[in-house]
Amino acid sequence: MEYYKEYANILEQTEQDILGELMNILDNLTEDPEHKPYEHIISRIKSKESTEEKLVRKGYDIDSTTALLKLSDIIGIRIVTHFVGDIYLILSGLRQHEKWRIKKEKDYIARPKENGYRSYHVILEVPFYSEDINTICIELQLRTIAMDCWAALEHQMRYKKNVKNTALIANELKRCSDEMASTDLTMQTIRDVLMQ
Repeated sequence: MEYYKEYANILEQTEQDILGELMNILDNLTEDPEHKPYEHIISRIKSKESTEEKLVRKGYDIDSTTALLKLSDIIGIRIVTHFVGDIYLILSGLRQHEKWRIKKEKDYIARPKENGYRSYHVILEVPFYSEDINTICIELQLRTIAMDCWAALEHQMRYKKNVKNTALIANELKRCSDEMASTDLTMQTIRDVLMQ
């Protein structure tokens, strides 16, 4: 956190405030005490190394003020749900929030990446209570347990060195992604039938 210097405490408080607000949104999305619209939530503040690498790649100055002003994922939060429908339920709650503004959305569920990656990404503009920065952008990723499992395994395999048969592996990963997406849809259908 020393990388963020005078902003470090504000950044940590901002992360906690966002998580608190998210819990309020999530807790008010359904009146059904049996149905929680998420499995778990994880958050992180971007590391110094990752921040500097991104600033260099984008051609920006490598300082904490520039990072807070220019990057949209200094704080990253992942909400993992049981069902695909819960993702869109959570999005409806986010859209009604008065303190945050949705700046950008990418629906990789309706339009998966070529490699099979599925998730819903939202860039939110949120208050940041410092003297010289009023708002920052953060990234939310919403995905089901199956999507999260696939992304974690794909991420782990992507960093293996000296891999042979990369085309075969890429095809198999894509096939697994499609099968998991099919399972997600089946589970959603079963849940919908049970809720009727």
